Amino acid sequence: MTLLELIGNTPLLDLSFLSETPNRIKLFAKAEWLNPGGSLKDRPVKAMLLHAIESGELTPGKTILDSSSGNAGISYSMIGATLGFPVTIVIPGNASNERKQRLQAHGATLIETDPLEGYDQALRHVRDIYADSRDKYFYCDQYSNPFNVQAHFHGTANELLQQSPEPITHFVCGVGTGGSLTGIAKRLKQTNSDICIVGVRPEIWPGIEGLKPLGDPADIIPAIFDASLVDEWIDISADEAKEMCLRMSSHGYFLGQSSGAYLAASEKLMQSLTSGVITTLLCDLGERYISSGLWQR
Repeated sequence: MTLLELIGNTPLLDLSFLSETPNRIKLFAKAEWLNPGGSLKDRPVKAMLLHAIESGELTPGKTILDSSSGNAGISYSMIGATLGFPVTIVIPGNASNERKQRLQAHGATLIETDPLEGYDQALRHVRDIYADSRDKYFYCDQYSNPFNVQAHFHGTANELLQQSPEPITHFVCGVGTGGSLTGIAKRLKQTNSDICIVGVRPEIWPGIEGLKPLGDPADIIPAIFDASLVDEWIDISADEAKEMCLRMSSHGYFLGQSSGAYLAASEKLMQSLTSGVITTLLCDLGERYISSGLWQR
């Protein structure tokens, strides 16, 4: 087995203990930290890079280029090293040190942008870099790449459908690039149009790492994100995400901030239901956020 073959087929965990009525309202979550890069992002990055090689867009001598808040950057650097391609990642300066060090361990070049200007500044900057040096780089552009969506449509969503012990009624997910929400929601809706897709919307500042604010007219909307698939939104603050991470650690789960946000939203959703089977994603582990103060009580 190769490293790339370890990506995907993560287990579905039963977290119904968060439900006040676990006999009627159940919660299941995919353990995406078990991918070799430690996060959900291994799935789309693998799909995008392998397609780029097959199509001839990514050829020897080119450098893989993209922007990332951290996890996708790790996936690029890990898979790039496996495939023999150099990687350059534009990353906000406030990304956790743990993420930056993992990127550098695989040999990636990091270009940091001003954290006060938000993640969108990293996206603008990477586009400028590519515009100036198109011959040097393969710009993967996870925000616009359809194989980001396809990885989740064919992979993550099918696994959810196969692994869930009961028919899914709800799926809870946020928007980073929009790939996971769009791909999974499309596949679930294809199976049963009554499945409710619940979007997680973070506050603008201080924000939730990995999740993109979408409420301001100036916010860049990912090209692959299909907002029409979202049936309802739940707002989650950074404090609510942190509190859920701390609660889950008392149950033995050490989860990252976006996972905490998804579970906090799932808990709010459960409180509004009389029955249901809710599914969501646990995007990465808590070790990546120690230096960010997530675990300081």
